[in-house]
Amino acid sequence: MAGSSVKIQLELDDSQIKQAFKRLIDAGIKLEPVFGSLGEALLNSHKARFKAQESPGGDPWQELDAAYQAKKPRNADKILVLEGYMRDLLAYNASAHQLELGTNLIQGATHQFGDDSRHIPERPFLGISHEDEQAVLTIVQDHFTEGFS
Repeated sequence: MAGSSVKIQLELDDSQIKQAFKRLIDAGIKLEPVFGSLGEALLNSHKARFKAQESPGGDPWQELDAAYQAKKPRNADKILVLEGYMRDLLAYNASAHQLELGTNLIQGATHQFGDDSRHIPERPFLGISHEDEQAVLTIVQDHFTEGFS
């Protein structure tokens, strides 16, 4: 190399990349809006399950006992609905770290898990259906996609 050379130098302005990663990190830290959106979507799907009278897996709830149905004062044709309190009092709590959805009514646990001592069968109404899973994925994906905008 008799006294000559070629120097190639690459300069990269990575400020946009750094900003994109910062937005992604911020989106991962600020999850309360995501959990709020998930809560609304799941609340709506759970209320729809009461209307469809089915479990999160799409299975119909076990029919009412004929003797109970005969003496039921209201909504005799509806399962898990007398006044509608359990359905109407479904609620969620969303925070930056988690989402809780359910009911604080004692009969919620009784019907979700059943009560053999009172001959009340399981009629699961809380849970995540296949459609719910897809909604959750879409909401989460949208949240992180917005982080790149």
